[in-house]
Amino acid sequence: MKKHTLGLTAVSVAVLLTACNDSGNETGGGDSTDGSIDVVATIAQIGEPLSVIAGDFANVETLMGPGVDPHIYEASQGDIRLFQQADIIFYNGLHLEAQLSDVFNSVDTNAHAIGERIDAGNLLEDEEDAGMDDPHIWFDVVLWEQALDAAVEELKELLPDHADELEENKQAYFAELEELHTYAIDTLAQIPEEQRILVTAHDAFQYFGEMNNIDVMGIQGLSTESEAGISDIQSTIDTIVEKEVPAVFVESSVNDSTVQAVIEGANQAGHSIELGGELYSDAMGEAGTEEGTYIGMYRHNVDTIYSALTASE
Repeated sequence: MKKHTLGLTAVSVAVLLTACNDSGNETGGGDSTDGSIDVVATIAQIGEPLSVIAGDFANVETLMGPGVDPHIYEASQGDIRLFQQADIIFYNGLHLEAQLSDVFNSVDTNAHAIGERIDAGNLLEDEEDAGMDDPHIWFDVVLWEQALDAAVEELKELLPDHADELEENKQAYFAELEELHTYAIDTLAQIPEEQRILVTAHDAFQYFGEMNNIDVMGIQGLSTESEAGISDIQSTIDTIVEKEVPAVFVESSVNDSTVQAVIEGANQAGHSIELGGELYSDAMGEAGTEEGTYIGMYRHNVDTIYSALTASE
């Protein structure tokens, strides 16, 4: 499992800004000569759909690649230079990219938290931290359409001559998302109701569960910044044994040690449980693969969960 943590403190942001400016890089605007704009997205769930919608009108670069955990990602000097050169930056917000808040507040950028453009009434709250919203909104396809729509509107402002083409591309992509939405609900509805329990490394799938009528249990909380305690692991084991959950899942961007501890504990308690497979949560797959697309990533998760939770049927 990959981790990406570059030691950047809030105090050092100003130092890096000075270094970037002294190196001769101008703030705002890339070096594109073909009329396209330079777009930076923090996560691939934003960057990949926007690259499809924007096409040749934008050069979209995603900051965090496969296996990278956005909860603990810290910016490097190169990242700050990238922010300064971008025409526009899109990030999820809702405290997902928690370590980047000082950077976005310090750098003179055109940055937009598209997750915070969704009506607050549609957001799920963190059950363990009152007042904090669950940032993993891309697992509700309908809500993610709203977030992407907000991003596209910002692109239209920068590309007014191509607004019609952007709208047409967005509608075509959203039609694919509607198909994905239907596929996910129809597929997961085939899992027997008593087996619709999704146990994962951290609590990233609540929106997925709400959309697909599945109970979700994360061993860790919404953020991976703090590790799961013994009581968290034991509570998960107790639920698995009580409800006879057939499988648990690891995540591509989260260490699998707690999941392995849960499997071992359940087996010691007399309940045989399988590792259901690897899910994509906070990061997507490699670029150029199906799992490296938002739609392909989502379908992979649906198919993996369906297969594991119906294996005993």
